[in-house]
Amino acid sequence: MSLAVRISANEAWLAQIFSAAQAGSGGVVRRKIRDVERRIGRRALELAVRQKGWHLLECGGQFVIVCSREQLRVLV
Repeated sequence: MSLAVRISANEAWLAQIFSAAQAGSGGVVRRKIRDVERRIGRRALELAVRQKGWHLLECGGQFVIVCSREQLRVLV
């Protein structure tokens, strides 16, 4: 008997973001705020990024995810 795992549309969308090459190499991934709010909601993205220990920035209508647990400093 096989065990089917049901993945919600939200989880699948997050998995797609987090499986990007940039995410895997500690880079930066960005998504339009309106797309995030329409697809999964701001809180869901914040929670997912927080669980990974990454950083989430908001700038110019975009969410910018820094896919690293290293300390983040804004210089200017």
